Amino acid sequence: MKQISTPLSLVALLATGVLFYLHFTHTEQLKKQISTSAANNRDTTNFRIAYFDIDSLQKNYNSFKDAEEKIKAKETAVKNQLSDLNNRNQRRLRELQEKAPGMTQAEGEAAQRELAQLQQTFQQKELELDQELKRLQMEEMGDLQKKVEDFLKKYNEKKGYSFIVSYRPGEFMYYKDSVYDITKDIVNGLNAEYSKTKKKN
Repeated sequence: MKQISTPLSLVALLATGVLFYLHFTHTEQLKKQISTSAANNRDTTNFRIAYFDIDSLQKNYNSFKDAEEKIKAKETAVKNQLSDLNNRNQRRLRELQEKAPGMTQAEGEAAQRELAQLQQTFQQKELELDQELKRLQMEEMGDLQKKVEDFLKKYNEKKGYSFIVSYRPGEFMYYKDSVYDITKDIVNGLNAEYSKTKKKN
């Protein structure tokens, strides 16, 4: 038993030595890499962030205001359509209620089926118009977002910001230096582009 344990002890000792060597060699290499990376990071002094006020952009960007008007007009049209349909259904309901006392059982059952069909048609129309409105909202907001993103790409070619973030009062940004507020630049630039687009159309 002692003859087996001695070679095993030697193997274990050698393995431990190898592990220590590898560990410390690797640690030294990591330290060198980290210090080199830190030195490189200290050289990147041109890291800059700008921000814009999203509420101010929405308030002053003409394309956004036009999109809002378009969506509001659609909302009004949807409400009017549903209101007209509901009024027609209510008139028909009153007609059937007036005739109800003189109806046969078969006529009464037919009237109930008709009212149920009217209600189902109204609900389907309501769902269809709601989906149309949501689709329009998504399209308009997606179009606006793309316009802003495309403008910022061109704008930043000369400015060289690392990040441009949107800001809204009460959100995560606890301090902001107004020197880096580019809202006015963005609004003016976007409105100029939008004005050209409208003239073409």
